[in-house]
Amino acid sequence: MTTNNLAKSYLIKATKRLKILDVLFKEEAYSDVIREAQEIVELALKGLLRYVGIEPPKWHDVSPILKENKSLLPVFISRELDKIVKISKKLRKERELAFYGDEDFIPTDEYDSKDAKEAIKSATFIVKIVSRVIK
Repeated sequence: MTTNNLAKSYLIKATKRLKILDVLFKEEAYSDVIREAQEIVELALKGLLRYVGIEPPKWHDVSPILKENKSLLPVFISRELDKIVKISKKLRKERELAFYGDEDFIPTDEYDSKDAKEAIKSATFIVKIVSRVIK
């Protein structure tokens, strides 16, 4: 398997997972929308890194690697890099809380439809922009 094939596989997985977000949203499983959106963003961005020849790190927010390697990214990605970084960081921050919560943070109580819609919009944006690179 080549690096490009693996990058394409990541994008295929991210694209298919987008459909899950609508199901979770309709079920009012807003915290699960947040968690799945984060995983979608992570997969797509790691695919982008692989596609441009960078081995992605084993952590969830790859935005520092994208910023360090901005010169290797297509111009249209570089122009949107601030937005991409913001999305990746925000969803990464919510990753564990959305899934596990905490004693004083019950995920099913804390997230609402507005949060979920924003996560869906963010994940969709990332998948679409990465799809322009990985064909």
